[in-house]
Amino acid sequence: MQARGDDDRAVDLSDDFVVLPEQTADDTDRGWGERGGGNDDWLLAERPPHWD
Repeated sequence: MQARGDDDRAVDLSDDFVVLPEQTADDTDRGWGERGGGNDDWLLAERPPHWD
């Protein structure tokens, strides 16, 4: 009996097959220890006068 090589192996390439996640848990705001939500409104309100 001859051994089957990798070329003979069936591989599932459907869309449901995930090798690695798009984003890891430590690559989020929470993973970096930051709070949720932003302070964009405060930053826009505190612009220096020469930015108007």
